[in-house]
Amino acid sequence: MTDLRFAVPCLFGLEGLVGDELRRLDMKDVQVENGRVLFSGDVEALAKANLWLRTGERVLLLLAEFSAVSFEELFQGTYAVHWEDFIPKDGAFPVKGHCLNSQLMSVPDCQAIVKKAVSRRLGEKYGISWLPETGAKHQLQFAIMNDRVSLYLDTSGAGLHKRGYRAVGNEAPLRETLAAAMVILTRYRGREFFWDPFCGSGTIPIEAALIAKNQAPGLNRRFAAEQFDWVGEDVFTRLRQEAKDKQFHGNYRILGSDNDPKCISLSMANARKAGVAGLITFKDGDATKMSLPTDTGLLVCNPPYGQRMMEQQSAQRLYSALGRHLKYADGWKKFVITSEPEFEHYFGRRANKKRKLYNGMIKCDYYMFTEPQQRKRK
Repeated sequence: MTDLRFAVPCLFGLEGLVGDELRRLDMKDVQVENGRVLFSGDVEALAKANLWLRTGERVLLLLAEFSAVSFEELFQGTYAVHWEDFIPKDGAFPVKGHCLNSQLMSVPDCQAIVKKAVSRRLGEKYGISWLPETGAKHQLQFAIMNDRVSLYLDTSGAGLHKRGYRAVGNEAPLRETLAAAMVILTRYRGREFFWDPFCGSGTIPIEAALIAKNQAPGLNRRFAAEQFDWVGEDVFTRLRQEAKDKQFHGNYRILGSDNDPKCISLSMANARKAGVAGLITFKDGDATKMSLPTDTGLLVCNPPYGQRMMEQQSAQRLYSALGRHLKYADGWKKFVITSEPEFEHYFGRRANKKRKLYNGMIKCDYYMFTEPQQRKRK
């Protein structure tokens, strides 16, 4: 099979990080676009991307791109794809998708047209009038944007943020891919002391431990492509063993704390599922009063936002208290994600850098305090 083209959708703001990850995995023709990153490769590249991507949402096989302003054009463009190369005679192929700024805006109608075109092509190629769809699931996706159609086959199954360690989250869970991005942006490699004082369900400390340990985030889960005839389980089995051989075995100083004991219990359970319980310490504590564990380190957190768990004024008071508590912690680099537009005002200082990120549908800023605070001269 010649090189295939893949697309990795991601949360807005993470495209550059996904591109960097793919280049580090030695993927070919990496191309960063809004909301997705493209790359080329073979079946092994497909498996490696699924196993190792920390910040991408899923790995989609891009099968076609064409223009369509009518149902007939959508049908013909879909019918022209060599579906028989990817979907076996008994393969199940449900269709889902979305439309934006296009002549074709009815998602149910477009779903029906794509399904009909694929069914006709497969029926003709296999010489049968009815497709049983009793075999492995091959999830098809379409995206129609500005009258351009993209057709995909999902190789991941559950989204890549579902690492398998978080069965239940707390009230406001942070997506694993975003937590990993927050850690990556600190340049953490396992050397510094790492502390999340609002650890919730433990996602940020767990992602930090996986990065420090160099553990593939997809190591303990399954992927849709393992059931595809043209991929198979063997390539995943081999790459999983290679991933295990690449793990580091150091002693890391990672702390997660929260003022809710239920969160601490949940974090500990999730860390056990992720296989990193021995690398992280979890304990009860109020972030605005706890003594700093060391003189230097990285503080990375997702404090409560007003619109989710607390009233906005309560969140603002929390930010002020946190800023006062950390005012002279000059040995610590601090990284805070929040949707509060006046966070710097309440925290009491301006960030050295900030980056726009999305926590689900919530537009946030990631504030990075990486330089010691300038103390005013008397």
